[in-house]
Amino acid sequence: MFSVTARWRHRRIADATRHAAANPQAALSSKASDSRPLRSRGAGLNPPNRFDSVHQDPDSEIDVSPDDDPFPPDLTTYLKDHSETIITYNDSPDVGFDAGINVYRGCEHGCVYCYARPTHEFLGFSSGLDFERKILIKEKAPLLLRHELSQKKWRPQVLAMSGVTDPYQPIERKKQLTRQCLKVLADFRNPVGIITKNQLITRDIDLLQELNQFSAVAVFISLTTLNSNLRRRMEPRTAPPEARLRTIEALAKNGIPVGTLLAPIIPGLTDHEIPSLIARARDAGAGFAGHVILRLPYQVKDLFENWLQEHFPDERDKVINRLKSIRSGALNSGEFGKRMRGEGIFADQIHQLFKVSCRKAGILHHHPKLSAAHFRTNPSQLDLFIR
Repeated sequence: MFSVTARWRHRRIADATRHAAANPQAALSSKASDSRPLRSRGAGLNPPNRFDSVHQDPDSEIDVSPDDDPFPPDLTTYLKDHSETIITYNDSPDVGFDAGINVYRGCEHGCVYCYARPTHEFLGFSSGLDFERKILIKEKAPLLLRHELSQKKWRPQVLAMSGVTDPYQPIERKKQLTRQCLKVLADFRNPVGIITKNQLITRDIDLLQELNQFSAVAVFISLTTLNSNLRRRMEPRTAPPEARLRTIEALAKNGIPVGTLLAPIIPGLTDHEIPSLIARARDAGAGFAGHVILRLPYQVKDLFENWLQEHFPDERDKVINRLKSIRSGALNSGEFGKRMRGEGIFADQIHQLFKVSCRKAGILHHHPKLSAAHFRTNPSQLDLFIR
């Protein structure tokens, strides 16, 4: 269930309508600017929401000051998300967890390929630039999590943080909602698996160590490339490759189970880096690894093609053709069992290269099994009793 209420969405639309009526040119300026590449942004477009029956085509000859735009294209806007639940569930056989937590919706990291971009369309936004510059914050997330873990119906199990957007994106440095949720999980001793591209996770080593006492944490540091120039264009607001390797090293030195996730592997662009990525991660202290081949649902296909044309025009045809070859002639497949792996000769080559690289580096293909055996109910009350 999507947590932003219809009332909130209608209020947002009404506010935007009033602003447009008072500033008719400003309403065009936002759309016009969205067609130009922006510095430190992954998507170069802000395509119409696929659920909207109408959209506005701007007059490119109108020149309006960006100051008139209520959502300036180069700034990030933070909005409150009034969710009443925090744990979400999935029944996908392709995902290694059944339940997860997402304290933020949208992600300022701006990874152009992000499969989660289309989720922003359920909120009335675009999967393009809106996804990385209009971030929704679940400020009640720690309280909601504590409440849900306290319920009799809760069955202790591994929670993923996060399955959709990065829990350590830039706003986390200020809000610390991920840290507060980790504190709740540590109190309950509920196991958690964390995926991030950000070095900020090292701030929470104390809580990770507390969870690790009960075999209740595993961390994946996502690696896509060792090429800093490619990272800067493809994942503009993420930690650089060397910083991610230092993050693996810091976690490993503090006894935290840490591995790497090569995700996504882009055929024809980054797949040749698999051996070096695995080797560098292992040298840094990674004990396990996973991988996912690029998938491009809904409008992410157009965003990615536009990005290739803008930044790597010479490689565009090769990458597109490779992607089509592993997706039965299409750029995406939603079929369970194939959507993250692909099929065909190029997909098989990627999987074999990954396995050989892991074997050569002496790294596991899977993360350590986490335990919910030490879960405790109402830990705050137990603490009082012990004292």
